[in-house]
Amino acid sequence: MNSIPSVNLEDFLSDDPKRKQKFVDEIGAAYENIGFVALKGHFLSDQLVDNLYSQVKQFFALPLEVKQKYEIPGIGGQRGYVSFGKESAKGKKEGDLKEFWHFGQYVDDNPKLEAEYPANVMVEELPEFNAVGKETYQMLEKTAKYVLRALALHLGLEETYFDQYIHNGNSILRPIHYPPITQEPKEAVRAAAHGDINLITLLMGAQGKGLQVQNHNGEWIDAIAESDELMINVGDMLSRHTNNKLKSTIHQVVNPPKELWGTSRYSIPFFMHPVSEMKLDVLESCINDNNPKLYDDITAGEFLNERLIELGLIKK
Repeated sequence: MNSIPSVNLEDFLSDDPKRKQKFVDEIGAAYENIGFVALKGHFLSDQLVDNLYSQVKQFFALPLEVKQKYEIPGIGGQRGYVSFGKESAKGKKEGDLKEFWHFGQYVDDNPKLEAEYPANVMVEELPEFNAVGKETYQMLEKTAKYVLRALALHLGLEETYFDQYIHNGNSILRPIHYPPITQEPKEAVRAAAHGDINLITLLMGAQGKGLQVQNHNGEWIDAIAESDELMINVGDMLSRHTNNKLKSTIHQVVNPPKELWGTSRYSIPFFMHPVSEMKLDVLESCINDNNPKLYDDITAGEFLNERLIELGLIKK
């Protein structure tokens, strides 16, 4: 597989059983073969996307001392601002060449989870920033819900299997700024090769070159979406839950050619996480003689904690 397949969520949402099944088959095959799809027909309007990019660019253009007011100690970067070079990929010493912001879940009718999750951080300087972030978060979460419903059908599960786990899930919306590169980076790239931790990731801003995906032959292929598409990939939690039937694919964001070093890049992934009690135990339907059980039982919360330690975002 040398290109990223494109699918349209409108097929799944249609009243036509054949179109719905076509979407299930296409996304299932893509996630078994390369772990990525480009998705049209999502719930983000052009206006909302424009508003979000406008707010995000204004935030990252603020003076560093203003942004650092929003860097909250002791929460592993789960909300608010994370400054340049703080995060590194698993197994890498060099910090990635990026700064970012985290919006988290807006908990609905669950005081226990509301107490468990850190509060979202309000930006005083930009009165629309948080409202636009919240609306984007909720539209991406809605899109992700239907993608997971399609995957449940592909896996032979009841269509709404994932709904109970993603409602009030610990998902994160992460606007990222890759600043202009001012000197030859020694080892660092904008985002070193990694797999995502979560169930699925929905990525805005994959329209230009930079994002690369590693296929099964170990070759790096460019993942470039159309202007109306989100790039959506399988994360490690879903790969683990399905005994690697659905592939969590290694990907990276490479530095641009030298003539483009003076430009910023923005991308905005939505990391769909379940509630921490979700058991990621391998599904029985994904175990057979050819594919014995590969992973020990673990909850989503335990797995996330392990990975945040590996990434250097929380200390043991």
